[in-house]
Amino acid sequence: MPSDAQNRQSFFQSPADFAPRISSNSGGGKALNVKQVMLQPAAMKINRRQFIQVSSLSLGAVSLAPEWSRGAAASGPVSFIVRPPRMHLGLVTYNLAQDWDIPTIIRNCETAQFEGVELRTSHAHKVEVNLTREQRQEVKKRFADSKVQLVGLGSTFDYHTPDQAKLRKDIEATREYLVLAHDVGAHGIKVRPNALPPEVPVAKTLAQIGRALGELGDFARDHGQVIRLEVHGAGTSFPPHIKTILDTANHPSVGACWNSNPTDLDGEGWDHNFDLLKDKIFCVHMRDLFIEDYPFRKLLTRLNAINFTGFCLAEIPASADPVRVMKYYRALWLAYQELL
Repeated sequence: MPSDAQNRQSFFQSPADFAPRISSNSGGGKALNVKQVMLQPAAMKINRRQFIQVSSLSLGAVSLAPEWSRGAAASGPVSFIVRPPRMHLGLVTYNLAQDWDIPTIIRNCETAQFEGVELRTSHAHKVEVNLTREQRQEVKKRFADSKVQLVGLGSTFDYHTPDQAKLRKDIEATREYLVLAHDVGAHGIKVRPNALPPEVPVAKTLAQIGRALGELGDFARDHGQVIRLEVHGAGTSFPPHIKTILDTANHPSVGACWNSNPTDLDGEGWDHNFDLLKDKIFCVHMRDLFIEDYPFRKLLTRLNAINFTGFCLAEIPASADPVRVMKYYRALWLAYQELL
């Protein structure tokens, strides 16, 4: 059996291994090994200065060992984010990224830690319905091989026109766009009402938009897509009107894209308007977070309260230093949620 001395040495060996070596700050000092000084019998013959030096360091090593352990176990750079956000942050290519091709979009989003993107039609990335099958597969593969999710495609279809021939044309064009979204690996498309024609009763226009979206809902579902109705347009951006449209559509594949508009504060106020749509919010567009006339902190608080886990998409102006702007945007987005 091992002796008592051997047992004591074995017991103390592992914790002492955490203790660093001490080097004198003066040029000629000899390094002291804490383990040797504390555990070896011969080392008891040390002078008073060495004893104080070793004792104080040993106590420090004991108190700091858990921090070292966490640091050693952690992978990647140190972060002071309190916890991962429930929601996800992404980018609308309108306007900041309107001149970027797909490799640039992916590279910049990855650098700024943006998790997704909505590709707006008519921009430089050229993800349009005229893409061939092979080109669509290439777009899908680029995003699949990256850390950036293709959240959706942003269209300008609106359905408010009194011209019924144009309305049918827009509905059929939306079907083509839904097929494109499916082929490139997106999960939905954004559409928008854009006006209330003055010659048509408001209720009739809202009903027409809703019926068009309801008709498209089945087609979207069958292609694994959703339709996100942006809270947008003169008159139509009033949240109660968007609720009327969605109630008329009455389809689980048709929901709202909250757009962070000044009109969100109209009528009975922001909270009332948010409550009207909170159960149908599929994604969120956000303007510059430094804007003081919009309650962005409240928006993020309410989104977390309803357990929203979708994308908040930054729709911000162009910049000469876009990645830096995106990094600041992410930091403020986290800070408004008290995560940073």
